[in-house]
Amino acid sequence: MDNKMIKPNAPREKLRELRELLKEVGPLLVAYSGGVDSTFLLSEATGVLGHRALGIIADSPSLPRAALAGALAAAKAFGANLEVISTTELDDPRYARNPVNRCYFCKLELFTRMQSLALERGFRTLAYGENADDAFQVRPGASAALQFRVLAPLRMTGLTKAEIRLLSREHGLPTADIPAQPCLSSRIPYGTVVTGNALRMVEQAEEYVRSCGFEIFRVRYFAQANEAPNAKLQVDHGEMEKLSAVESQIREAVRAIGFGDLIVDPDGYRAPARIAHRP
Repeated sequence: MDNKMIKPNAPREKLRELRELLKEVGPLLVAYSGGVDSTFLLSEATGVLGHRALGIIADSPSLPRAALAGALAAAKAFGANLEVISTTELDDPRYARNPVNRCYFCKLELFTRMQSLALERGFRTLAYGENADDAFQVRPGASAALQFRVLAPLRMTGLTKAEIRLLSREHGLPTADIPAQPCLSSRIPYGTVVTGNALRMVEQAEEYVRSCGFEIFRVRYFAQANEAPNAKLQVDHGEMEKLSAVESQIREAVRAIGFGDLIVDPDGYRAPARIAHRP
């Protein structure tokens, strides 16, 4: 949604509702990833509840080191209480087999760990950063949230992604304009086993592409029988014109990382389409 389509007062009205909701449901554990939505939610929970709000960030091989560092820095900047927990979803064969509902098993472990923490420390509620737009996407992790009765305060108060970005910008949050950055496992096609080595290769390749000046892109991992996997590079259409000048050096870099070759997707990168799945 374009910011011009947002009614001027609507985000502020929803923000007031959000703050009232947070007062009612605290003390609160917030699943925090450092993305746009969870950063905004943790920032608001911190402002409303103070020490009665605690962010929980799951650290695993599927989380890039740069993303973890950015999330920690952002939380520190707005004074949030934050804990890092190590999660081991990769050890769960249901996750590692990489089915279409892979994200369910990731969230299952996270919410199980958060629930234990809540019981140990007297936190009343678990929350995560699902927004109002997410109701129109297929999100297996939402099933785990429902199972554990994890609240989605942003969705409950009708805050859309565009509105969250707008309010984040007004509040000076560093995540206001960052592109979506799902976990590294999302770069591996469903049905291809997720391994720590595959995730490391993808992370290293994306770090290199980012160092070449690209902002919105993906490096996909494609396994090959008895051969090294190939890397497919998808670059946002707005940045495609920069690619020809550095394509050969990116190819050399991904080969050095362990990929067999680099395949450049001529169609570029397109964000996943939203699919309605709720009445």
